[in-house]
Amino acid sequence: MDHWMTDQQSTADHWWWRPGWSTGRRFLTWHLTFDHALQVHRLAEAYRQRLATVPGLDLIPNQWLHLTMQGLGFVDEVAQDDVEAIVAIARAQLALVPAFDVTIDRPAFTPEAIRWEAAPREPVEAVRDAIRTAIGTVWAEVPEQRDGFGPHISIAYSNAALPAGPVLAAIAAEPSEPASARIASAELILLERDNQMYEWETVASLPLA
Repeated sequence: MDHWMTDQQSTADHWWWRPGWSTGRRFLTWHLTFDHALQVHRLAEAYRQRLATVPGLDLIPNQWLHLTMQGLGFVDEVAQDDVEAIVAIARAQLALVPAFDVTIDRPAFTPEAIRWEAAPREPVEAVRDAIRTAIGTVWAEVPEQRDGFGPHISIAYSNAALPAGPVLAAIAAEPSEPASARIASAELILLERDNQMYEWETVASLPLA
């Protein structure tokens, strides 16, 4: 069975209000972003075109493509001094992690999102571990679990519960050429989701070695 197949038969609304989220609330988190990743933009556009006629999907434009890494906390619950200390330590930690390339190919179906699995995962995990080390130096407990992390980049979010057939058919078409992106930094961002899209302001961009 191809990796894009699934026994799930329907999509699900991604935009339900997860714990802590509400209109206007902002979240500090670490992402890898793809502003200048032209190959990723090319592949994303190919799949946006394939998915454009599928109902119930919010297609992600190039500027909001991201690889979710590590949450920090809601901005109203995190002290600015702590943010600055974590950023300073993370800067030193990430300066020891070599820059690397990730590759994406055909996206996979999940009920709430259509997404690429980024490969190889090991250097992405090294970035995340460096960030978690920085957080753990300042805080007694690091948010989120280390285990269970799966580096992925979404191309669309589902906004309704609908049959999955049209989505599966769109991503089952002959795949486009794979895309690679150079990862040379990690971004601490201020994230919001008021417009059925993850949008953000960059707080800090920390270079890799």
